[in-house]
Amino acid sequence: MRSSSVISWPAVLGSITLVLLGVLAWELRWVLLVLFGAVVLAVALDVPVQLLQRRSPLQRPQALMLVVLALVLLAWVMGTLLLPELVQQIQTLNALLPQLLQRIAAVLGEVRGLEQLAQGLGSGSVLSALKPVSGQLLGLAGGAANSSIQVLLMALLALLLCLDPTSHANLLIAATPNFYRQHSRRLIAECREALGGWLAGMTISAVSVFLLTWAGLAWLQVPLALLSGLVCGLLTFVPTIGPTVATLLPTALALVVSPLLALKVVILRLVLQNLEAFVLTPLLLARTVNLLPTVALMSQLSLGALLGLPGVLLALPFVVVLQVLLQEVFVREIMDRWTL
Repeated sequence: MRSSSVISWPAVLGSITLVLLGVLAWELRWVLLVLFGAVVLAVALDVPVQLLQRRSPLQRPQALMLVVLALVLLAWVMGTLLLPELVQQIQTLNALLPQLLQRIAAVLGEVRGLEQLAQGLGSGSVLSALKPVSGQLLGLAGGAANSSIQVLLMALLALLLCLDPTSHANLLIAATPNFYRQHSRRLIAECREALGGWLAGMTISAVSVFLLTWAGLAWLQVPLALLSGLVCGLLTFVPTIGPTVATLLPTALALVVSPLLALKVVILRLVLQNLEAFVLTPLLLARTVNLLPTVALMSQLSLGALLGLPGVLLALPFVVVLQVLLQEVFVREIMDRWTL
């Protein structure tokens, strides 16, 4: 009896330790979120840094400085060229919103069974309901401004991590048992390769969707082509429902002009969506982790419910890393070796 009680104490202490670690992680979730965001930014910076080091005699500090300067210059040029027009288009969208709702109500009124929905849109109740939403968006912008210190801290941590990734990787490896350190080193390398490949591929895919959508909508003379293209590019990072939701804005804006133009926009978006989903993204992500749309969507919903907008933004990079760890540790080290 005494022997069984002694044997059970390690399990009890281990369970208590896990619970305490879970509580501590939850209390420090925003610190961990900033740290993981810094890791993602560091990997994003490391991709061009390594490419520059392979093609030039520059050392890592010089290559990192050159990449940061290039990104700052690119952001300044893009902001100078596109930001004034983008702000103007957002203001135009706000002015067009009543006319847009009336136009949609007129189209829906011609469809049998949707007359009640059309009356609700035409009455202006939807427009009045959107006012609290706009107030929430302003509050969100204010909260984002208040968290500028966290963003700066994340950027600083990313620079420090990218400046000396080997030392930080060795710090993690030293925290593992001696017999597992070689495998830990390989795991870190695989996670970095998967995350870097996914970031590079999705960034190129999103930029391509933005430029092609912008060019196509401008060619069709759709109102607010720049704003619509930017929304379509950003929602490329949202799996499954993102491209479909992104199509609603340019289609609705084209509907203000004519139903024929709206049909052309739908055809354009279908062509671009299929090109991105079946050609561009598989080609860019051929050597990295293949995320299932259901897993990616559920991760964004879960982390969004727990952590809000930052959780949504970091959900997919987190799943990329988690999928590598599950495949290498849980599947190969545990499940594949489990025999009866």
